[in-house]
Amino acid sequence: MTSNAPADPAPQPLDRPDAAYWETAAATFDDEPDHGLRDPDVRAAWDARLRSWLPSRSAHVLDLGCGTGSLALLAAEQGHRLTGVDRSTAMVERARAKLAGRDAAFLVGDAAEPPVGERRFDVVLARHVVWALPDPAAALRHWAGLLAPGGRLVLVEGRWGTSDPTGLTAVELTGLVGPLVAHTAVEDLSRDPVLWGKEVSDERYALIADLPRRPAGVVAPPRVTPR
Repeated sequence: MTSNAPADPAPQPLDRPDAAYWETAAATFDDEPDHGLRDPDVRAAWDARLRSWLPSRSAHVLDLGCGTGSLALLAAEQGHRLTGVDRSTAMVERARAKLAGRDAAFLVGDAAEPPVGERRFDVVLARHVVWALPDPAAALRHWAGLLAPGGRLVLVEGRWGTSDPTGLTAVELTGLVGPLVAHTAVEDLSRDPVLWGKEVSDERYALIADLPRRPAGVVAPPRVTPR
């Protein structure tokens, strides 16, 4: 895993899918190799990555923009407790069916302001969600506030396409997250085609960010070190 120093982000305007898009997309969402994880090799690759990003002990994971629950299922199989949130009722219904009988709950709601009340989590997990939010900076501040001391943000994002790219670069996202946490690290995912079920040439990465293990109100300056 390599590290990126925080920088002032300058994201370009993005075309963001609306709620109706995700409702319609739910029926075929799992057809994509990295969504449904139906191929054993793709599933094993995501399982290994997730295992390296999540705590080794049992943790309470908040999966935002959880879709049909494929990553949530991997996390549950690793012994974690899951709360998933997605704006699409159809997505949530599929996630509930996929994780039936497991220690998991799924809620319909806005990922930017998840309806979880005063609960605090060990991990906030989001894959391909931040780029689609109207105000990523505000959402990230809110997510950091949902974490217990020492909690972790696990953000899988990218800048997709070549002629008309969409998304956030690792530098842009690190610039948004860096002031909120004690430590950030970026893991390049572009060079692992098994994750995507194909070779990719655009920027894909995971940003792992840890809050300080300090009482509330005691803030340590952010730092960036290699993982």
